[in-house]
Amino acid sequence: MRKIILLIGVIIALMLSACTQETQNKIGRSIQNWTGTDGVLDVYMGEKLVQRYIKIDKLSTAIATNGVDSRNYRYGYGYLDLNQNYKVDAGEKKLYFEVSNFSTPYIFYDNPGQ
Repeated sequence: MRKIILLIGVIIALMLSACTQETQNKIGRSIQNWTGTDGVLDVYMGEKLVQRYIKIDKLSTAIATNGVDSRNYRYGYGYLDLNQNYKVDAGEKKLYFEVSNFSTPYIFYDNPGQ
């Protein structure tokens, strides 16, 4: 049984080493999507924090219709943290959001309260 597990591990390692860096990144993101994260997105206007989204599992880059080029925005789903306390309170709903790569100043990070 140990030999079979070792053999499977070696095969997986060889397959991953044969992949390009981008393919390895996609595999890593897929695994992260399965396990989930607790991301926070802060959106600023000047120096003022104007919106905070919490419990974001991923921040994705939009892909063009032809499937080749990236679009100039990122998107995801998260709870709009109205009182900015890093917790989902009554009335705070999960929403879809988009942020521009060029004109929206934002920071995406893991929830420090968890």
